[in-house]
Amino acid sequence: MSSPPWDYIAKLVCIGDSGCGKSSLTIRLCEGRFSPHHDVTIGVEFGSRIVPVGPPNTLPPPTPAPEAYTNPDGTPNGLPEPPRLAADGPQKHMKLSLWDTAGQETYKSVTRSYFRGASGALLVFDLSRKQTFQHVTDWLNDLRQIAEPDIVVILVGNKADLTQDADNKREVTKEEAEEWAKKNGVFEYVETSAKSGENVEKAFMRVAERIYNNIQAGKYDLNDRRSGVKGPSAGGNKQVRIGGDANKGSGGGCC
Repeated sequence: MSSPPWDYIAKLVCIGDSGCGKSSLTIRLCEGRFSPHHDVTIGVEFGSRIVPVGPPNTLPPPTPAPEAYTNPDGTPNGLPEPPRLAADGPQKHMKLSLWDTAGQETYKSVTRSYFRGASGALLVFDLSRKQTFQHVTDWLNDLRQIAEPDIVVILVGNKADLTQDADNKREVTKEEAEEWAKKNGVFEYVETSAKSGENVEKAFMRVAERIYNNIQAGKYDLNDRRSGVKGPSAGGNKQVRIGGDANKGSGGGCC
């Protein structure tokens, strides 16, 4: 049997109030399209995407010797920086198993059960509806009560397209959201638009890269399903590799 087209599998959950665009974000990532009309999620819907992680996908910036590239006073001397060298070994790939959860209170007891075994979470709110931002604290508390302590959480302000025209509908400032993320131990805040695709890939990739860094640091037991991360021995070669192109579909659909 041939090897699977991924090195790791990571379970990610999209959580937040109903109508924030969680399903649209998942569809945009998996299928590269936007659906203006999407039924309300009942329980949980599922999608997947294989993405590159680690070097040479993300190489660290060059670190030239100060004496060679700076003047005695520390200012740059104008010499070109050395080229970035690719890391040894092949590119690593991670399959993101995306669990799009219902945001309605009616289904909360069901969706909470899917927080178990998640290694990453996108905490989504609607930039044009302040109340959805006010509820992210409750969602985060629910997540942390159930998920593993090392879960990677990113705050996502969706529907940025509604804040960029003359009829600006923004009700939450970037500074306000960034301050909340910092205060609550959420490692980053990203503003996205599932409609235009703006920063959608960035949001998911930032979570994937942080999970990969945690794998390299030995924070997960890849043989323990509760960790939310699995190695290649955890399953067969049943998935079609999507690669790094957000505009290619996942075949079976996302949601």
